[in-house]
Amino acid sequence: MKIIIIEDEPRVASFIKEGLEEKGYQTEVAYDGLSGEKSALEPGNDLVILDLIIPGKSGIEVCKSIKSGNPDLPVLMLTALGTTADKVTGFDAGADDYLVKPFDFPELLARIKSLLKRKTAASPQSESLKVADLELDLRRMVAIRGGRVIELTAKEFALLEYFMRNKGRVLSRVDISEKVWEITYNTGTNVVEVYVNILRKKIDRDFEPKLIHTRIGLGYIFTDQ
Repeated sequence: MKIIIIEDEPRVASFIKEGLEEKGYQTEVAYDGLSGEKSALEPGNDLVILDLIIPGKSGIEVCKSIKSGNPDLPVLMLTALGTTADKVTGFDAGADDYLVKPFDFPELLARIKSLLKRKTAASPQSESLKVADLELDLRRMVAIRGGRVIELTAKEFALLEYFMRNKGRVLSRVDISEKVWEITYNTGTNVVEVYVNILRKKIDRDFEPKLIHTRIGLGYIFTDQ
């Protein structure tokens, strides 16, 4: 889960960022409205924490812009202005929730979890997964990269889907064996390595950036970074 933090107070931004990353969230901080709006509207974000009073462009205007560009992206408005009128203004701009400073981190975390749970429940099941310029069509069971359709066997498809659903996470051979082959990993077989190499030839060999990376002694990681 990736969370954009738009907050001009460095200490507050750092406090939120460090707390969320300890809980396993990926975060990005913007210190003004214009750069925050740009970051929030990029694909792949799951939630925005938005201060109401920020330089460059007000939180209200940023919120309206975010909701115009991506109505399903939850926005948690964070501000020192806590009157009923202020809250109404925030909600009218499209904010999904409103938390008044100062706040306790557990309360912030609870609000975030609630918004993300609501978003997941409301979102229809996607028919495709996308990382960089690679798209996995779950309906047709094919991969598309650089405009080229890549045919996959059922097991290659299952392996690629598992990689893409766990983007950025190191996956051990044990993880892959249990989740893709549904068997206990046997150190005497190299089936995982064989299939990973086949997948690399199909989706990585003729393209940049490379997406499947080996972590020596640990396993594999699927990332465009």
